[in-house]
Amino acid sequence: MTTATENIESLLKTDRPAEALAAADEAIASGSGPKAQLLFLKGKALWRLGRRSEATSAYAASAALDHDGPAVRALEHARDIESFFNPDLYNP
Repeated sequence: MTTATENIESLLKTDRPAEALAAADEAIASGSGPKAQLLFLKGKALWRLGRRSEATSAYAASAALDHDGPAVRALEHARDIESFFNPDLYNP
């Protein structure tokens, strides 16, 4: 029997982020799995869907629950990407 996190990870690996997001939301609502891990996977799905702000929020919520989890690094990366600015890209 696969766990909710394994199912979501499988959906992400097969490039099905919309389905992974729905599964993550369902697992979070039902409490079927470690919440920090589910929030991290939700963030990954949101990131792949281009919903970067929501992904950053999910990573932050996960990092608040698990200070040593993978969401801590994902949150750092997301914030680095969001804060990146290169004026040469706007002034060719």
